[in-house]
Amino acid sequence: MNINPHPFDALMNITARPPAVFVRGEGSFLWDDSGTRYLDFVQGWAVNCLGHSPPVIAEALARQAKLLLTPSPAFFNATSLHLAKALVDQSCFDQVFFTNSGAEANEGAIKLARKFGALHRNGAYEIITFEGGFHGRTLATMSASGKKAFEPLFEPKVPGFPKARLNDLASVERLINEKTVAVMLEPIQGEAGVWPATDQFLRDLRQLTKERRLLLILDEIQTGMGRTGKLFHYEHVGIEPDIMTLGKGIGGGVPLAALLATQAASCFEHGDQGGTFNGNPLMCAAGIAVLQSVSEPGFLKSVAELGSYLEG
Repeated sequence: MNINPHPFDALMNITARPPAVFVRGEGSFLWDDSGTRYLDFVQGWAVNCLGHSPPVIAEALARQAKLLLTPSPAFFNATSLHLAKALVDQSCFDQVFFTNSGAEANEGAIKLARKFGALHRNGAYEIITFEGGFHGRTLATMSASGKKAFEPLFEPKVPGFPKARLNDLASVERLINEKTVAVMLEPIQGEAGVWPATDQFLRDLRQLTKERRLLLILDEIQTGMGRTGKLFHYEHVGIEPDIMTLGKGIGGGVPLAALLATQAASCFEHGDQGGTFNGNPLMCAAGIAVLQSVSEPGFLKSVAELGSYLEG
């Protein structure tokens, strides 16, 4: 029997962490096991869109936990249907597939685009992504990412992700060929250092992808759910992508993410996609609470006003 000298040693050492052990959170504050209070600017890595342990999410989870945790993804459940309908009603998309993480949602977007290419683009499979982009830590999403630190890791990578430069339409055009099926990007690159795609670039990119019959995939895992003052960032620009991914804020602190697509892009067939906990009612109950809170009158207006104040 192995005896760890310190409980920290029981966890795989995958990142440098300070010695504080957090035991409680409320609003913008965290408390560690010594009672020290911290003002938290990280918020669970951009996850806690309503702060730490907001009552509206805690109450939604408690109510749902007494009713149904998960009936298996082989059956419909009322809570996931409610959240899916609400997301469709407030977006330009027609269908939703729920996942457990943003990386899984992006993995689903990649699979959906490649399925689309197989059905409608003579087997096209390449997805143009961007230098500095970040889409997750599965093998496919790391391959899609343009993060330099990922380049030597876990070789060989998944092929099919040529990299363009953000805000450079010509660099995208040069990469398009008969193998191209989609273009995928974050409206604002997060891990690269908060680099926004300009509104004009996104409009031009939407026009280009339409002209070349390519799918446009927006990774709104960080920008979605009100982070930029509108429910989804694409609303600022006046475009409608074919596929969008959500994560982080949609669960307000619990593992929930989503893949959204238009009817034309929704081409999965039975058996193509799935997951044991995808769309489970417990997590979707939290998602409903978040969406209702963010959609309340004045909420996003306040986000925009505070953002302008901090920017000034």
